[in-house]
Amino acid sequence: MSKGQLSSEERADLLAVLQARFEKHERRHRGLVWAEVAARLDARPEKLRALREMERTGGEPDVVGRDAETGEFLFYDCAEESPSGRRNTCYDRAAREGRKTAAPAVSAVEMADALGVELLSEAEYRALQELGEFDRKTSSWVKTPAPIRKRGGALFCDRRYDHVFTYHNGADSYYAARGFRGVLRV
Repeated sequence: MSKGQLSSEERADLLAVLQARFEKHERRHRGLVWAEVAARLDARPEKLRALREMERTGGEPDVVGRDAETGEFLFYDCAEESPSGRRNTCYDRAAREGRKTAAPAVSAVEMADALGVELLSEAEYRALQELGEFDRKTSSWVKTPAPIRKRGGALFCDRRYDHVFTYHNGADSYYAARGFRGVLRV
């Protein structure tokens, strides 16, 4: 994955996709204006690479609000199911390296770092679910509190029976239908 700036054409294409999604899903970001988002992206062009990678891996990033303290726009992965290019991952590097057999190539935390995003917290995941119905067939790892991780576990969430559930699993587990969703602050 390229760490450099996007070309003018790549930038224009990505901004067109993001603007179209922003306009299509107004409910996700009531009261926000695309021109302000675009201006912030112009001022922080390094964030475009992360957005491109979120898009490339199936995340369908969209603005879901603003951080009340920093004023940053929050882009979450808004794909209907956990992003297809980010599944089959255990939770973090320690879990991946601790597997005795059949370790996946990468973990969710490692991939998020490479993409330039953070895993959604459980609270952020629940906030996302207020904007639509996500992960009805898949599940997504969420940021796991240190005491749980220290004991070998990790948290994941999904939506079933019109309810959002939080579960635990061994951090070294991985499944074809479990990925992760990220947040990018711009």
